[in-house]
Amino acid sequence: MSEQRTTAAGGMETSYGFRNVGESEKQGLVNEVFHKVANRYDVMNDLMSAGMHRVWKDGMVAWLNPPRRAGWKVLDVAGGTGDIAFRIVEASHDNAHATVLDINGSMLAVGRERAEKRGLAQKTDFVEANAEELPFADETFDAYTVAFGIRNVPRIDVALSEAYRVLKPGGRIMVLEFSEVDMPLLDKVYEAWSFNAIPRIGQAVTGDGEPYAYLVESIRKFPNQQNFAAMMTNAGFDRVTFRNYSGGIAALHSGWKL
Repeated sequence: MSEQRTTAAGGMETSYGFRNVGESEKQGLVNEVFHKVANRYDVMNDLMSAGMHRVWKDGMVAWLNPPRRAGWKVLDVAGGTGDIAFRIVEASHDNAHATVLDINGSMLAVGRERAEKRGLAQKTDFVEANAEELPFADETFDAYTVAFGIRNVPRIDVALSEAYRVLKPGGRIMVLEFSEVDMPLLDKVYEAWSFNAIPRIGQAVTGDGEPYAYLVESIRKFPNQQNFAAMMTNAGFDRVTFRNYSGGIAALHSGWKL
């Protein structure tokens, strides 16, 4: 068991929170977490971000700035409930088409239902598949997005390589993820809140605190901003940069396939 962050060299593939597991075990364990929390996914993100995930997601889409022209296509990975995809389509004035990919069928079921209610079913597709093995041809998408999902992918380097493959030349990747707090006082407060309060609140709200304990630990294990930027560069992306949100509680990374 280790609480140290992984680096650009890897390590998340055998990390289930602070537990070390076999590489073949991790995906199944993570899948079970999201089957449990699918119907309370917004509650989960509200707990872990004090509601700020909504502001950060709006910032992500604003920086992406999807064009208001037909034919522009985005792949939103690990976005089963549609949070990012819906924002992108609406920001494009319903011109963009979003494909939502998630390995978890429970999350996708929530997203499909939400798409119908919002009148966006014709502008969104939902695909159950693995981020490490995308079922799309090379150079299919104009943009690739993932929000609070990349840390749950066992082989992040493979997922980033797949992102590069399916993007068109000139395409953009944007990754929003919880990261390393860079403010001395805030980091102590946030860590105390995360490890002490979130699992207890999760237990009270959903009746099961274990998924929340894993999610908090996975945040602590994820590579920091500089190391994740290095992973994106290693996958072939250019002009890689990032913006910190709320003192580094979350970071938004951007890169281009040039």
